[in-house]
Amino acid sequence: MDQPSPDLWGVIAPLTMNNPFLQQAPIPGVKKIIAVGSGKGGVGKSTIAVNLGLSLKRLGLKVGLLDADVYGPSLPRLMGALNQKVEISEAGKMLPVKRLGVSLMSIGFVVDENQAVVWRGPMLFKAMDQFFRDTDWGELDVLVVDLPPGTGDVPLTMAQKVPVAGAVVVCTPQNLALADAKKAFDMFDRINVPVLGAVENMAYLEKDGEKIQLFPRGELNSYLDLKRIKKIAEIPFDPAVGLSSEAGIPYVESQDGANSPFNEMAQEIKTRLEL
Repeated sequence: MDQPSPDLWGVIAPLTMNNPFLQQAPIPGVKKIIAVGSGKGGVGKSTIAVNLGLSLKRLGLKVGLLDADVYGPSLPRLMGALNQKVEISEAGKMLPVKRLGVSLMSIGFVVDENQAVVWRGPMLFKAMDQFFRDTDWGELDVLVVDLPPGTGDVPLTMAQKVPVAGAVVVCTPQNLALADAKKAFDMFDRINVPVLGAVENMAYLEKDGEKIQLFPRGELNSYLDLKRIKKIAEIPFDPAVGLSSEAGIPYVESQDGANSPFNEMAQEIKTRLEL
């Protein structure tokens, strides 16, 4: 991977020189790492990440899901794995929680759901290192990393520690969401993570064959055309997605995921990454 852009290198270089654990290296047994990010919260990023992971599994791949949102982990609830605890192997490695045929890791398996994680940067860096290095992921075709919203410490730390094959950026239709999604696209460009595509979530509500816009349609399509970024999925607003998430049985498992936009997204990523 090339060096990050000069303005970020001033931040990264001292950390890398002073701390050898921040040098980038592959995770043993993991073929590809995909990041799912967004410029802001509330756009359904974690739901997209979970259903993408399960759709990739339905395509015959061995999949892991890493919840990198240390301050607001959603993975245990979305995957119906509340109250599960991480076990330690004889080799001293953390063992991922298994659910629906996918390997899961989240701070939510270590800390109670109602307990706030009040950490500064160094503790967050160490947690990310443990997620990547001290977890026995086994053999995986792809590890999907659900990033926290925004462009802060976690994605920068991830880029320093592991080679990321590509990123997916989630956005809703209105310009208010696009303004922050642009920052996510720019961040991935600056840390040299290829953008695999954009996902427009809650794009419309379909009723009696008519597509109803729940949000004002902004300039997302024209922005993607300008930047030559492919929209790899257009996910409609569907109450079944929310209900299945609350029940801890993600949409592609509770419905016929074979014909869903999530499956199309997974097919696109599988092809792009030659998985």
